[in-house]
Amino acid sequence: MAFKAKSAAETKAGDLASALIRIADREGAPLSIGVDQLRQGNPRLTPLAIGQTFRKHRDSLDAAMAERGYVLVDYADQGPGRGMEFEIAADA
Repeated sequence: MAFKAKSAAETKAGDLASALIRIADREGAPLSIGVDQLRQGNPRLTPLAIGQTFRKHRDSLDAAMAERGYVLVDYADQGPGRGMEFEIAADA
């Protein structure tokens, strides 16, 4: 099997999934995770990158979360300066 390099977007999707999972592991589910918490864990996750990554790679985020026993219930983006938030729950 040949090696296929990941695109920058795929790398960001992995970073976002890892950050969400780390926070959920630490705090327990169900919980709400805001952009500030994500940026503390990975400063490369800007609000723009988070929003774009979520919209383009939702399926890979869902798969990564499911592997760890979590489910992404909801995502809300209220616009610049107003915040964004992920709702995470334990997979039943």
